[in-house]
Parts: sequence; C-alpha cells; structure tokens
Amino acid sequence: MNSSDIHVLAEASVTSLRVKPAPQASAIPTQFSYSPSDDGTDENLLILLHGLGDTNVPFARLGRSLKLPQTATLALRAPDLVPFLYEQAFQWYPSFDQLGDLIERPDPSPALNLLKHVFGHLMGECGWPPHRIHLFGFAQGGSVAAEACLQWWRRELELSSQSRMTNKETPVRPFGSLVTISGPLLSYPTLSKLCETPVLVFRRPRELKDEALVAFRKGFSRVKDVERAGEGMPRASLREEWQPILEFWSEVLGWRPGDGLYEVTTGTSN
Repeated sequence: MNSSDIHVLAEASVTSLRVKPAPQASAIPTQFSYSPSDDGTDENLLILLHGLGDTNVPFARLGRSLKLPQTATLALRAPDLVPFLYEQAFQWYPSFDQLGDLIERPDPSPALNLLKHVFGHLMGECGWPPHRIHLFGFAQGGSVAAEACLQWWRRELELSSQSRMTNKETPVRPFGSLVTISGPLLSYPTLSKLCETPVLVFRRPRELKDEALVAFRKGFSRVKDVERAGEGMPRASLREEWQPILEFWSEVLGWRPGDGLYEVTTGTSN
C-alpha cells in the first residue's frame, strides 16, 4: 500500500486506552496469538481466523507482517481438531460426517459461541470498542467471521429496541469491518435493518460464486466485491491481490491523534 494514497481524519474525542491490556489466556478458551501495534498505539484490533485444517500460527505471522498503523492483531485457533487426521489441523465447527464427507449445511454455533465469549473479554477487560474491532477470515474462518458480525448486530438491534421501551435509547454499534477471503455466509439473513459493518468479499471464481454475494447484500449495507483468478489466500508476491484489501483497510481503520484533531491528506490544496 502506498502511504501517499491514505487519507486519515483523526477523532476529536478519544476515550479508550492508547495501549490496551493483552487478552488473557484464562479468559479465551482456545489458543491464540496476540501482538500489540508496532507503533505503540492500539487504536484498532484485527482478529484473524484461519481456514479449515489450519492453526492460528501462520495467521499470526500474517497479521504481524501487515504492519497496519495503530493496529494490534489477534489470531485465534479454531476450537476442534479435524477428525481422521493425525496432525495439528483444526475446524471452527463440525465439518465432516461419520463417513468423512463434508457436511453440506454445517452448524457454526460452536464457533459463534466461542467468538461471543472472546468479544465479551475484548470489550470488557481489554477495553476495545466494537467499532475498532476488525475481522479477517479465510474460507471457513471467513464464514465464521461474517456470521459473527451478523450475530452481534442482531443482539445490538435487540438491545436498542428494548432501550426504546424505557425512553433511554442506546445506539446500535457495528464492528469496524469484515474481510472474508472466499468465505460465504452459511445463512440467508433476514434483518429489520442491514448490518452497518463495512464488508470486503475477496473471492476466487472457482471458490465463491456470484450467488454468494446475494446473501451478503441481504445482511450488510456496504459490500465491496473483489474477484481475482487463482485459488486460496491472496498471494504476497502479487500486489494487485493485496492492494484492494489494503485500500479497504485504509478507509475503515481508525486513527488516534497525538494532540488534538488533525488530517493527513495528499496532493495539492486550493
């Protein structure tokens, strides 16, 4: 990403801690890798979810290598071992039947319950506001991230509706963003109001069809579609694959000023 392409507007009021407490192993019931921001300011948190048969380790390396400004990273490992394999390969939810065939309509509840627990710890003891939490998931991890965004949004809508009954309406708080790499929604959303979390769907034509976008647009109000040939994760050697993701993050990541309100822009001014 070219730094000259970034336009950042800092917020006038900052209430969260500049350096956030690290997540505690006692509070997160799965293995994880956490890295604070390289620049010493934890304004954003990027949560990375790996795909089927993987672990958190390579995604922890990916998160650190991105070096996103003012962004800490948290790579979570899926909770369950993949059956029939004698290696460290994990799944976010039961993915295979007793014959070893992929389940066509899987139930992501185990993963969503885990993430609900993780979000509670991050927002409570660690002090992360929802709009500064950004999700990135590959394949099965992308599906889990997308479903978790919708689950959170439904809960927020419910709480806001309940608050109106007491004349103390609370705002509905979306997450900061979602990037899913070839990970479709597992449900077909029906919402009273579309989720306001910005979404980027990065897809390979053979892995995620156009029809998958219909479900995303039924659940989210802002969906950006990026299609590239090939398969799997975006390749670090190809700038054109990571560039749209980095540009998306430049639009949605927050920025904490040093002193007061200021804006970083490029080009000439009138």
